[in-house]
Amino acid sequence: MKLFFIFLSISLTLIANPYQSIEYPSLDGLTISAHLYTDNNRSKPFILLFHQASYSKGEYLEIAPKLTNMGFNVMAVDLRSGDMINFIENETSERALEKHLDTGYLSALPDIEASILYAKKYLSNNTLILWGSSYSSSLVLYIANKTKNISAVLSFAPGEYYKKQGKYFIQNHVNHLTMPVFITSAKAEKKNWWKIYKAILSTEKTFFLPKTEGVHGAKALWENNPSHTFYWDAVRDFLKKQK
Repeated sequence: MKLFFIFLSISLTLIANPYQSIEYPSLDGLTISAHLYTDNNRSKPFILLFHQASYSKGEYLEIAPKLTNMGFNVMAVDLRSGDMINFIENETSERALEKHLDTGYLSALPDIEASILYAKKYLSNNTLILWGSSYSSSLVLYIANKTKNISAVLSFAPGEYYKKQGKYFIQNHVNHLTMPVFITSAKAEKKNWWKIYKAILSTEKTFFLPKTEGVHGAKALWENNPSHTFYWDAVRDFLKKQK
């Protein structure tokens, strides 16, 4: 009976907490925190998940398990530009603030690059997919444009969020994207990324807009969004082709 309750306790813990909390260094040495959802099969396609402004890896608590059920291993990363969401603190941001480091949007670039290097070295020897939400959805397009061996990109509500770098900063840095690219957003946000989309060279690019108002960022996939099933259908169709 005692063994039964121990087994039950472990099972309930795994159900409630299906990820492993890990840490690794950013390019400048700042410690990055992440949630890793994996069965340790490095031959599976791997998705790196990056959150939107003022959020954390907690943006993907509901999304990541569904991606693993689709056959992907995934890692949700705390970027230094962010905060708490779904009761999950952004530990990377907290460390950056303690060290008085820049936590603006562009400051997250070394965190994304370090996450790619870490995934390639320790987590996956197969397809590597970048996934971004809001400000990070623009950054993954930027990074993929200059990084080798990125297999695909999913960008949830990208835009020109970096006015100090120029009015068309992201648009001017997608000219080498030849891998499959998926872009989506709330319906009214198309104007924010359409020029970026047209500038992408890939012949395997696609986008999705809901017939309803929709939702900004990856939280469009949360079940509390009335149109989440339509977003998921579009995401599944895209990801099926990447396996």
